[in-house]
Amino acid sequence: MQTQTLHVADITRLDLADTDETVFPPPRSIAADDLEIVVSEAIQPLEAAWRHLEGDDLNSLHQGYDWCRSWVNAYHNPLAIVHGMIGAETAFILPIEIVRQRGVRVAKFIGADHSNINTGLFSGQFSDALRSLGGKYLTHRLRTALRGKTDLILLQNIPLEWRGRVSPLAALPMVQNQNHAYQLPLLDNMEMTLKQVNAKSRRKKFRVQSKRLEALGGFDYVTGGTSDEQHNLLDRFFRQKGERFKAMGLPDVFADPETKAFLHGAIDIRSGDGKTFGLQMHAIRLRGDHEGHIAALSGISRKGDHVICQFSSIDESIAADASPGEFLFWQMIAGLHGKGIALFDFGLGDQGYKRSWAPEDTAHYDVVIPLSARGNIAGIAHRVITRSKAFVKSRQGLYRYAQRMRRVAGV
Repeated sequence: MQTQTLHVADITRLDLADTDETVFPPPRSIAADDLEIVVSEAIQPLEAAWRHLEGDDLNSLHQGYDWCRSWVNAYHNPLAIVHGMIGAETAFILPIEIVRQRGVRVAKFIGADHSNINTGLFSGQFSDALRSLGGKYLTHRLRTALRGKTDLILLQNIPLEWRGRVSPLAALPMVQNQNHAYQLPLLDNMEMTLKQVNAKSRRKKFRVQSKRLEALGGFDYVTGGTSDEQHNLLDRFFRQKGERFKAMGLPDVFADPETKAFLHGAIDIRSGDGKTFGLQMHAIRLRGDHEGHIAALSGISRKGDHVICQFSSIDESIAADASPGEFLFWQMIAGLHGKGIALFDFGLGDQGYKRSWAPEDTAHYDVVIPLSARGNIAGIAHRVITRSKAFVKSRQGLYRYAQRMRRVAGV
């Protein structure tokens, strides 16, 4: 499934025909005129087709109908849902909203600011055939469909290949995102999984953490529970993370009421078979003299055999030397074995704890298609800023300095 290291200039030379034919049914051959694109300003009329496509586990949870509906109900941004059809059949859906950024109308995936992986929704039956139409043709059709609605199409955090499937979006004009996502494959048992990440060191660290927590009176690993308990843990996370951001001199990206409403809505996303859930809260809660103190919190999502850590937080006022955040990850990862999970995804962003747990990483890319003069300027700016950030992050000394400056500036 792994990272493809491609420069933007190389994208047009990517051999999209070189795929594993056993992954998909034989592609249906289509001509350019077979593809019809309709743009919808509401999600409800597309629900049946949408839910059919999201049944494919390789289409991201973040483009799922209920996930997008929770965001739409919270934010009420104008929608421009791109619905591609071949005859009477749905070939793809791109869940897009229009947001204004510095006076520029930008078409983005719904909820993009809180997404860890975006794929769009594509029918496996038509994926190969859509790629065969070519990047220039698909770019032209998207520009035509969204002209007048937006200045810039900016579809972010797209892996060119995800678990063996090449994205039909891979041939569009792109820039590599500054962030990678980090993943830990879950093997037959915890012992085998740990062998990927220095098992001896990891087990020793876990024993030390356990002893330190027991010395404070013990702990409970909190997972599941009633809906009310889950919502209460999420509210606890908002408070804890807000305090953490304030202490670090950083803005709180969870502070606005719309984001809080969206994530509360995600908690209520559940499939009957338990193989999909929008958000599930986990926590380390202390006992003894510190009874009830929440030392660490995390929210994870699941679709099929893929689990994503959406966010996490710690309270280091007590038990800081026990590294409760790391300890919580151990508990979550250990507890997911035997439940049909193949991949634990730490999400986007280069952080030390992710690298220590994750032997694999995946590069993400942003589609950048301007539709107006204003959008062209914004698109150039996005490319320059993204490449600059990638340059800084590739040099640890410079990156640490930039982080210090960001904390000083409070941005």
